[in-house]
Amino acid sequence: MFNKIGPGVLVAAAFVGPGTITMCTLAGTNFGYALLWALLVSVLATIILQGMAGRIGLVTQSGLVDVVRTELKTRWVKNFVIAIVLGAILVGNAAYEAGNIGGATLGLEQLLPQPQLRSFLPTIIGSIIFLLLWFSSYKILEKIFVGLVGVMGASFVICAVLVQPSISEIFKGMFIPRLPENGLLTVVALVGTTVVPYNLFLHASLVKEKWNSKTDLKAVNWDTIVSIGLGGLVSMAILITASAAPISEINNALDMAKALEPLFGKMAFLFMAIGLLAAGITSAITAPLAAAYVASSCFGWEGGMQNKKFKMVWTIVLLCGVLFLSFDIKPIEVIQFAQVANGILLPVMALLLLWVVNKKSVMGENKNSLVQNAFGVAIVLFTIFLGAKSIFKVIGLF
Repeated sequence: MFNKIGPGVLVAAAFVGPGTITMCTLAGTNFGYALLWALLVSVLATIILQGMAGRIGLVTQSGLVDVVRTELKTRWVKNFVIAIVLGAILVGNAAYEAGNIGGATLGLEQLLPQPQLRSFLPTIIGSIIFLLLWFSSYKILEKIFVGLVGVMGASFVICAVLVQPSISEIFKGMFIPRLPENGLLTVVALVGTTVVPYNLFLHASLVKEKWNSKTDLKAVNWDTIVSIGLGGLVSMAILITASAAPISEINNALDMAKALEPLFGKMAFLFMAIGLLAAGITSAITAPLAAAYVASSCFGWEGGMQNKKFKMVWTIVLLCGVLFLSFDIKPIEVIQFAQVANGILLPVMALLLLWVVNKKSVMGENKNSLVQNAFGVAIVLFTIFLGAKSIFKVIGLF
């Protein structure tokens, strides 16, 4: 069973990062169990979209951008799509990398007794990630991620059990959709932290690293469903913990741990710190990796992870994250641009994904079924709504 687990774990690790942890904590604190249904819908949408991306990667043995670039015949349309993808992924991931490393730093700070080391933690974590990416192959990274996701998942699920939540309220929040007052933007944010555009590129590229035969399609589907389902379980565990914990104010993810400490002692704080550290490191590895795969597909670089240009891209993304954090630069404008670009990118990529996966010339007998298309169209419509909301939100901040 575990031999069939692989790329999906990296996708799950990518979307369960410090941002997701903070967002789920805020959702649970502000609205209780009421928005569990939004996480459930997000996870199902992610499984469907990532399943399509994984299938494309297996059947074509190419990255998603490679396929789109080949299939788009009109030059200006092709160049426009590639420009949008590069802008959103490279700039966006560089901006958000600071948050990923910051989350790992926040978790590690709680585990270190020497406060004088704390100013060096972003550089230390950045160096560890650099060494892992520089010297590791895909197979080694896969094993590291399985371990880290296991630690992260166990930490947050244990916290959810400790708070003894109401089982009936959990089922009610999960299967009876309701939108509390002022809850719309939180729903949009929960979906946005789970259905992540760059994971579509990452998944297609990683599938072809692990599998090379169409007979492995069942393994790809198994990996996608199990891994992303477990990632969704972790997100739900965080929201459930925040709902049941006596929290008065939230500034970051560890505020929930501080609220749990009087009830359950240092162990709750320890589990939360370890979970946050693991979540930060996994997301801080996948964001640069995804950016490098996108650039590699756009420019047709050969050699995979060992290509020098490939390494240069993820090094720049990682370095930007460390510098933003080390010098306390607040990349507000960059992040705002990334939000706008991602708001455009998500529906564009969902449409392109649906288009490619229905082309018999590309997918053959593995093209979408009628049921898969129905779900795909519903998700596309929802991503258009989501993209419009995120863009309007950012424009309102200018």
